[in-house]
Amino acid sequence: KVTLYIDIGTNGEMALGNKDWLMTCSCSTGPAFEGAGVKHGMRATRGAIEQVRINEVTLEPMIITVGNRRPIGICGSGLIDTLAELFLTGIMDERGKIDTELDTPRVRGSDSGGEYVLAWADESGTNRDIVITDVDIDNLMRAKAAIFAGINILLEEVGMTIDMVEEILIAGAFGRYLEIDKAIIIGLLPDVDVEKIKFVGNGSLLGSYLMALSKSLIGEADRIAKMMTYLELSTSSKFMDQYMAAMFFPHTHTREFPTVMERLAESRERAKLGRDGGGETA
Repeated sequence: KVTLYIDIGTNGEMALGNKDWLMTCSCSTGPAFEGAGVKHGMRATRGAIEQVRINEVTLEPMIITVGNRRPIGICGSGLIDTLAELFLTGIMDERGKIDTELDTPRVRGSDSGGEYVLAWADESGTNRDIVITDVDIDNLMRAKAAIFAGINILLEEVGMTIDMVEEILIAGAFGRYLEIDKAIIIGLLPDVDVEKIKFVGNGSLLGSYLMALSKSLIGEADRIAKMMTYLELSTSSKFMDQYMAAMFFPHTHTREFPTVMERLAESRERAKLGRDGGGETA
């Protein structure tokens, strides 16, 4: 299959191709999705918030943590969930700014701009409020913009569109899982059929295990490396244009995200009806 493989870490490494050819590139994303540069970011260990839902009407969150412990921070999958939910509920706008005028104690101003409280101090394992801030969101938006720009440049280089890719594999140390639809909502991944996308977990660690156990796989890794054609993005004049276009949620060109925009409209409409009617959504 023509496959797009993306490993999301401090760098975003990606490869496009099949058994006959491979085009690869790498872009600097920073460690935001690994928890660094985020106020309460952390790796996917016990107590990390890994799943988030926010009620469209009350704007109250529901969180799940690794190991079902009291929350002490937010790991990569939780950060992606949080961004998507903030955007769908209207707490955060397309520029990544939290609306501090909303009538909820969960939203407030701070020295670093707006912030949203995912867990109060008496609910957390740190005796501090667990929040996500405007600064956090800006760091995460830069990371997702770099990944999306890299994908577009790679496709453009080989004269393909995303619809021509048969399978997309996502790797990274996000935790036990990554909710693919949430990654699409924030514009980290292209707006494609989610059935095409698979999360493979920590791919580099799995590869290291296999190579440590098998001499033949060391040779196979060497063969694959030698058939790769590397595209240097730092010398690409088009990369910065693609990067700046991706510095919105989900993207400057919303036509590239039709299902996201439809879902956004539906979510905002349900929220309006719920608040006007004084009820709550499920």
